Parts: sequence; C-alpha cells; structure tokens
Amino acid sequence: MLRLEAWRPAVTRVPVGAINQRVPDPFERLFLQEYPKVVAIAYRVLADRPAAEDVAQEVFIKFHRSYSATSERASGWLHSAAVHSALNVIRGERRRAIRETTHALDPVQTRVESPERLVEQAEQRREVRRALSRLPQRTAALLMLRHSGLSYAEVATAMGMKVGNVGTLLRRAEEALRKEVNRATPE
Repeated sequence: MLRLEAWRPAVTRVPVGAINQRVPDPFERLFLQEYPKVVAIAYRVLADRPAAEDVAQEVFIKFHRSYSATSERASGWLHSAAVHSALNVIRGERRRAIRETTHALDPVQTRVESPERLVEQAEQRREVRRALSRLPQRTAALLMLRHSGLSYAEVATAMGMKVGNVGTLLRRAEEALRKEVNRATPE
C-alpha cells in the first residue's frame, strides 16, 4: 500500500505576529510566512528537496512581478502556483526522458529493509507522480494541496472554490487518481 505520509516534509511555522513585528516589507513578510509551505507543496509533488526549492523560488519571483503581497489571495495563489509549477517540472522531465529514451532512478532514497522493497516503493512513487501528471491540472492541484497538509479552507482559497465543495471534489479527485494508477499498473 502506498503511504503518502512518508512524503510529507517538515514544515517550519513562524508565528505571523513575530514576522509582522520584525519585517516591515510586505513581500518579505509574505515570503517568510509562506516559503516553507510552498516548498512543502512542491516537495510533495516532486519528492526532491532541491527541485522543490527551485520551484518555490520561481513561484515567488512570478508572484513578486505580478501581484501585491498585501492581497488577501496571496497565499492561495502561491500554493496553487507551487502545485502547477511542480507538475510542469514533472511533465518536462517526462518529455525529456522520452526524448532521451532513458529512465532515471527515483531521487528519493528512503530507508527500507530490503533492496526489493526500496525498488517497489520507488516505483509506486513514480507511478503516482506519473498518474498525477496525467490528471487534469485542477484535479492534481486539489490533491497536492490537500495532501501537503493544507486545511479545507486553505485549499478552497488556493483553488478559488467554496470550502463546502472541497471534500466532495477531493473524493472525486482521489478516485480519479486511483483509476489512473490502476489503469497504468498491470495486475
């Protein structure tokens, strides 16, 4: 059975009040407050810490160029952009792998009891990431935001939907992911 919890990186939370007292610049405050979450979301998609940090940097650069740090929707935009950017990285890697006709090993090395188990877990993670990349972008984003530890309210803000719809849409998204994984996995 695939355990999504194993992908969850530690997220350092900084009290908002502490940030507001020390940092006068609104963008810098937003960055200090949201950067750990954005990295965690990207990490959940990519399973590669340096790549997740690269995605987070790109997301903040795009945000800084186009939006106001004082916007009520800033954190939602950042979270959603992290998922979309990370999925784009996966899609790019997949296209590159097809062009080069080589398969790279999974970047995440987890401690396991046997090499066979390590290979099995790595393949499961790769298959879930492949299945996510084949889902509609909004469906994949919903799954990644929720499984990155965001609350239903935070997911709703990031996705631009009502909180009451998150649960139903999340169940549908999980079922779509399950079908996509099963479709691609020979029994």
